[in-house]
Amino acid sequence: MKYYSTNGEAPDVTLQEAVVKGLAPDKGLFMPETIKLLSASFFENIGSLSFQEIAYPVADAFFGDDIEKDTLKGIVYDTLDFDTPVVHVTDNIYSLELFHGPTLAFKDVGARFMARLLGYFIRRQGQKDVKVLVATSGDTGSAVANGFLGVEGIRVYVLYPKGKVSRIQESQFTTLGQNITAIEVDGTFDDCQALVKAAFLDKELNSRLNLTSANSINVARFLPQAFYYFYAYAQLAKQGKADNIVFSVPSGNFGNITAGLIAKRMGLPVRRFIAANNSNDIFYEYLQTGEYSPRPSVQTIANAMDVGDPSNFVRILDLYGKSLNEIKKDISGEWYNDESIKNTVKKTYAETGYLLDPHGACGYQALKDNLKPNETGIFLETAHPAKFLEAVEGIVNVKIPVPEKLQEFMKGEKQSISMGKDFDGLKEYLLS
Repeated sequence: MKYYSTNGEAPDVTLQEAVVKGLAPDKGLFMPETIKLLSASFFENIGSLSFQEIAYPVADAFFGDDIEKDTLKGIVYDTLDFDTPVVHVTDNIYSLELFHGPTLAFKDVGARFMARLLGYFIRRQGQKDVKVLVATSGDTGSAVANGFLGVEGIRVYVLYPKGKVSRIQESQFTTLGQNITAIEVDGTFDDCQALVKAAFLDKELNSRLNLTSANSINVARFLPQAFYYFYAYAQLAKQGKADNIVFSVPSGNFGNITAGLIAKRMGLPVRRFIAANNSNDIFYEYLQTGEYSPRPSVQTIANAMDVGDPSNFVRILDLYGKSLNEIKKDISGEWYNDESIKNTVKKTYAETGYLLDPHGACGYQALKDNLKPNETGIFLETAHPAKFLEAVEGIVNVKIPVPEKLQEFMKGEKQSISMGKDFDGLKEYLLS
């Protein structure tokens, strides 16, 4: 299958070129030329299938033309060696818990898949020195760093905003060493993301270095996130509760919800989506006005959603032919400030015993505010609450057990390089 640029001014490329390049030369994002419809029989039997058995046909629809079947199956099965269970919270609302992977965040799925796929392509090309750049507002850095840790021929540079990620999140990518380098940028996530994009568009850097990205701008990062939408549906289908499903997605860079929209195009029976924002409500504002007005992000307790110019917005425009009316048929929006998020976490814990993280709280509250009686809501609980320990404990006034996986990260010594937000500084460092 070929992949085209959302800007339409670059030649179509193979999957391998799209994954290795990350960003198209015309500054657009790559999209698959075809979104294949899965068979009716697949959905008839989906309730009896495992996560891996569901994910492989989805992966095959995107990547099967370019990778040997056994190799692709091995990548999928190795990636998904953990569960993403759907858990009932209250009434007709369920949590899709995406925090059971190695770094306890939803990005483990896309990051682990991409690490394995990129490693495969690098071996096939005979390359030995690929540099992966990734900007993070929290969980992306830890998932990518741990997904690529120890992968031969790849060095990862994680750019993160100084003082704007939780202590536990920071420890997950600054204590690893080996082929992982953490770069602490004196700025916001948007500054980090701008540095990464600038690197891919710098001719000198690209002529001297093999660069690629592991952010959701990379097709190998965002497309595999479709896997767990199908699996969530399957779990409710098994219980006979899969009619009129609404997914509520905490949204920052919009790769996660874009994967869900593509799952719907592949035939997944989803009624609609809700994009749940924090105070960085750029997409919500777009839905109300039709005007997309990116602006500097503001810091919130749901820090992974602190994005003022979501990269994957262009993919949503592309999917819907830039039609606001068509977008609004599938997606509505909500946004919540810190006070609302705290109230949701506190009230939900008191009433149901279910502990939300600040991001999942946005998704949950959006369902509470929008779900109709005949609909079943699934919100994405994108990270374990313990990753935001101080904030969540302060809200519920309860000591939260820290999972052993997180405790191990916190034992390591922080190793990072401090840097300003000017591109020349990053360029000089990479070339040296």
